[in-house]
Amino acid sequence: MNSFIDVKRLSGGYGKTIVIRDMSFAVPQGECIGIIGPNGSGKSTLLKLMSRVLAPVEGIIQFKGRDITTIALKELCRSFAFVSHDTAANFSFSVWEIVLMGRIPHLGRLELETKKDFAIAEEALSLTDTVHLKQKNIDQLSAGERQRVMIAKALAQEPEVLFLDEPTSHLDIGHQVHILDLMRRLNKTRKLTIVMVMHDLNLASEYCSRLIMLNEGAVVKDGSPDDVLTYQTIESVYKTVVVVHENPMTGKPFIELVSQQDEE
Repeated sequence: MNSFIDVKRLSGGYGKTIVIRDMSFAVPQGECIGIIGPNGSGKSTLLKLMSRVLAPVEGIIQFKGRDITTIALKELCRSFAFVSHDTAANFSFSVWEIVLMGRIPHLGRLELETKKDFAIAEEALSLTDTVHLKQKNIDQLSAGERQRVMIAKALAQEPEVLFLDEPTSHLDIGHQVHILDLMRRLNKTRKLTIVMVMHDLNLASEYCSRLIMLNEGAVVKDGSPDDVLTYQTIESVYKTVVVVHENPMTGKPFIELVSQQDEE
């Protein structure tokens, strides 16, 4: 029996540069997975391969038993939504227009949006705290505001799987918690499957039910935050000294950095 998403013997990268090598794992429906690892370990590349932004050099990614490269793009976009960490805007569409673009996979050729599409877009704006930005142009917003708008667009797609590349990278701490709480809520109430690249190990620990740690294009460890976020594994992969405590509020691992500068 196939999993919701199956990654089998996957290799890929950019041109002749192979970043991900011979990687295999499965993603059950309704899981919230954090992809972690040091810079250059292949996190974003893996996410792009899984969401068909990049084509694999070898191996296969299956969604409900089907090779994603054989699924029509519009059909795939009704199931997959991808939010990049790059929020630069080179166009002047309004926020409302941007979020409505999330409805395109659900519309026929030359079909106009209906009241239902407008309602779904409005809800996506509300969920991401961007309603007040509705009439502004995307290129007038801060990086954090643009990021929330692009998440709203992805939610307007009503996907079954949401891929997020560093979703909190441009956000202040208040909006970090707001967005990640929203992801947790959608994961639980709508069974939304979430795969997100995370740099902040403490946020990954708190919000992800499973972590896949990469290093040099390979999976180093795959499991629960308790299994993956040990000081031995972190120090080995990140080449830095840490202390791992138990968060007294949640019981999840909490990582504390230790300065390596010699005391004078």
